[in-house]
Amino acid sequence: MADDLEDLDEAVRRHDPDRWLASRFIADREERADVIALYAFNHELARVAGAVSNPLMGEIRLTWWAEAVAEIYEGRPVRKHPVTLALAQAVLRRGLPREALDNLVEARFPELDGAAVDEGPLMVLAARALGVEHAGVAAVAAGRLTEAKQIPAKAFPAVAHLALQRVNGPLARRVAITWAVIRGRV
Repeated sequence: MADDLEDLDEAVRRHDPDRWLASRFIADREERADVIALYAFNHELARVAGAVSNPLMGEIRLTWWAEAVAEIYEGRPVRKHPVTLALAQAVLRRGLPREALDNLVEARFPELDGAAVDEGPLMVLAARALGVEHAGVAAVAAGRLTEAKQIPAKAFPAVAHLALQRVNGPLARRVAITWAVIRGRV
C-alpha cells in the first residue's frame, strides 16, 4: 500500500506539478495522502477526454469511475486500482461527501465535447479534506477573489493551484508561494 501511495504522489508530481508542489505544505502525512488521492482522481478523470477517440468511449470510462465512487459509498468491494483504493481511504478518514465526488465525475462529461471544466469544486473538496470549510475557499474556487478576503492558512494547499497558474516557471512558483505565506494571504 505504501508503494501505491508513492506511485500516486509521483503521478501527481509529474502530471499536476502545481498542485503537487502545494501539497508539500501539508505537514500531516495522512492529510497529504488524502489530498494526493483527490488530485490523482482528478488526473484520472481529466485524462479521459484526451485518451479516447470518440465521446462514447469517454463516457464508458467516466461511467467506470462513477461506478467506482458508488462502490466506495455503498460499502461494496472497491475496485483494485491505486486511485480507487486511496480515494476510499480518503473518504473514510475525512468524511468526504459522495455528491462532491459524483460532481467531479459529472463535470468531465461535457469535456468530451470540448467544453472547459470548472476545477473549483476540486479546490473546495481538497480544503474539506484538510478540515477547512470556509466561505473564502468557495469564493476563490468560484473565481471571486475579491470576496475571498483572508482564508485559513490550512487551506493554502487546496487553493494554491489557482495562484500558481498565473506564475511562470518553477522557481517563480516557489517564490510566489513563499511570498503569499509571508504576507499572510494564506
